[in-house]
Amino acid sequence: MARASAKASELTREELVEGGRRLAGLVAEVRPKVLAVLGVSAYRTAFARPKAVVGLQEESVGGVPVWVLPNPSGLNAHWTLAGIAGELRRVREHIGRA
Repeated sequence: MARASAKASELTREELVEGGRRLAGLVAEVRPKVLAVLGVSAYRTAFARPKAVVGLQEESVGGVPVWVLPNPSGLNAHWTLAGIAGELRRVREHIGRA
């Protein structure tokens, strides 16, 4: 069931996994150059990748490369604005090479 949430911690494991399945189907259909996922914890749960880290992933989703980005939420204070901007720059550069 789709619903709004303020924090990822409000979502159950089952909701994240189902969301990952739905997202994979959409990505396979639309075929973007890259799938950018905000939030490494949500990605780890949704796609069963418990050791994933921020950055380009070895695995694809729906046949598309995946880039996990830090969640820009204020609750994720250990990532600075400059650090998040740097990761976004890396995604842009990757797309330019793709």
